[in-house]
Amino acid sequence: MATLVRICRQLTNRRLQASRVRFTHRRSNDTAELRAFFGGDVTFGAAVDEVTFPISIKQIGLVDADPYLNDLLIKYSEEAVAARSTNRSPFGSKVENLIALQLPHGKARAGEIARMLGVSQRTLARRLASEGLTFSAVLQQLKGDLAERHLADAALPISEIAWLLGYQDVSAFTHACKRWTGKAPRAIRQALR
Repeated sequence: MATLVRICRQLTNRRLQASRVRFTHRRSNDTAELRAFFGGDVTFGAAVDEVTFPISIKQIGLVDADPYLNDLLIKYSEEAVAARSTNRSPFGSKVENLIALQLPHGKARAGEIARMLGVSQRTLARRLASEGLTFSAVLQQLKGDLAERHLADAALPISEIAWLLGYQDVSAFTHACKRWTGKAPRAIRQALR
């Protein structure tokens, strides 16, 4: 929690004050030092770890803001939202979001995602099945969607795309692309131009 607050302070070059901080663990000692650091109400034994800032923080600009990158990320986000199915379930979306975070680290496995969701691997499979999904299908669909999006960006090298999707080398990514589309990544990129 302290790291998050420090990063926010560094990004804004201001001593931001949290309005509320909650920790799941318990503590019986004096919290004066923590209140002084966070600047707000500090609670222990809460249901979730959480830091809340006043709504006015939204108006504070970032010190090293990059307007071009911001516009690019907004465009990508809007395209991704528009391209996604609107009937996506909340649980399926959670699984998909966690997979996307784990892909570059090579940890997009059912066991790891189940652990992050706080459920067993069997519960993960059962909840996905109740929505007509499998972990493997969600993973492959997401990889295919991300591959197409990344290949459309000519500035991204194919080796970096392979890494972003969790492949150890370009040849594994190439084989996956051929399995999905019948084409190599370079051919897909040319077709998308």
